Amino acid sequence: MDRGVHLRDRLPADDSVSEPVADLRVLIVDDHPSFRSIAGRMLTGGGFTVVGEAADGAGALLAALHLRPDVVLLDIGLPDTDGFRVAEALAGQPDPPAVVLMSSRASADYGPVVGRSPVAGFISKADLSGSAVRRLLG
Repeated sequence: MDRGVHLRDRLPADDSVSEPVADLRVLIVDDHPSFRSIAGRMLTGGGFTVVGEAADGAGALLAALHLRPDVVLLDIGLPDTDGFRVAEALAGQPDPPAVVLMSSRASADYGPVVGRSPVAGFISKADLSGSAVRRLLG
């Protein structure tokens, strides 16, 4: 059964990147293929290495176990569950990845749930960029 998981070969860093991100490996989780493609290009252009994609929560957990990414860029609105539950499950894995939640909605729309989640932070899809993710990761 296809869980919407797509593995990618390691992508070369863009030579135009002025501040490399220590080869951080990213898994992108979003139910819209076009957004995953755009996010992948943005992050690769920002110096990250995109190692895979998933279209739902179950696919995200499976891909994270197999790929061992450093960072999971995780949409809150997934077809089988929400990103908050996926973030909790990821936090319970050995050597868990950093999780950055994202949504087309504002963080305030979710109330205090974002702040209580085991995540590095939240970014709106409209504000997504390599530098914005880098700032959240510290």
